[in-house]
Amino acid sequence: MTQPGLNPYQKAKVRVTQQRSQMKGFFYAAGDLVSFAGRYFKELFKPPYEWREISYQCYLVGYKSTFLIGLTAFIMGAVLTIQTRPSMAQFGAISLIPGMISVSVVREIGPVITAIICCGKVGSRMGAELGSMKVSEQIDAMEVSAINPFRYLVVTRTLATTLMIPLLAIFSDAIAMVGGYVAMNIHDSMTFRHFFVAALAHLEFIDVFPAVIKTFFFGFVIGLIGCYKGYHARRGTESVGIAANSAVVASSLAVFIIDMLAAQITDLL
Repeated sequence: MTQPGLNPYQKAKVRVTQQRSQMKGFFYAAGDLVSFAGRYFKELFKPPYEWREISYQCYLVGYKSTFLIGLTAFIMGAVLTIQTRPSMAQFGAISLIPGMISVSVVREIGPVITAIICCGKVGSRMGAELGSMKVSEQIDAMEVSAINPFRYLVVTRTLATTLMIPLLAIFSDAIAMVGGYVAMNIHDSMTFRHFFVAALAHLEFIDVFPAVIKTFFFGFVIGLIGCYKGYHARRGTESVGIAANSAVVASSLAVFIIDMLAAQITDLL
């Protein structure tokens, strides 16, 4: 904010200085995040491996999220069918609804919605968890005890999100198709086999492969950003909430950017 009593030239100069400071802080944070990612890959392939903690984090990320992901996917598939049926009926193309749902869900809606839900559920948990450990000096205590906190806290969580979010996205796609089938039978009569044969007939390799590959990147950035925000939380209890909130915002933005780049690359192919 500009100080009162300044002339227009001085106010403009203050605003320019603030904008430069914000841009400088953004590039410093981006460089620090890249360095954080480089350290992750360095520690990832260095033994000993924390297999028990990795399995536990996979349980928290994967199994604990299945109900929320499944419920959201079912509603998403049902709503998509209900909303598009009137338009398709005007052109006599009701038989094309299963194919439309499968392509829409598999290529875009399923992976992105799954990643966004995980940003809010998993990313915030990691940011708050590591932030509270940072504030209470538990991370410093682990370093004093000759334990590598980065490998135990960051590598395990980021690897778990990288591995589990693709599985959650595939699960979400399947449940969304079931939701579409249920909504389809509200006004029409279509067998389960007929619906899924018609849906899978419109899917091609170029639809499935890029959608699965980008979910690995979604999981990586969600885990990495959530751990980064918590690992670098400042002192004070309010920093825990800030770390959790900024982890959700930053990881959600990163998911949309990756999705945009993946769409451009897929379009070129």
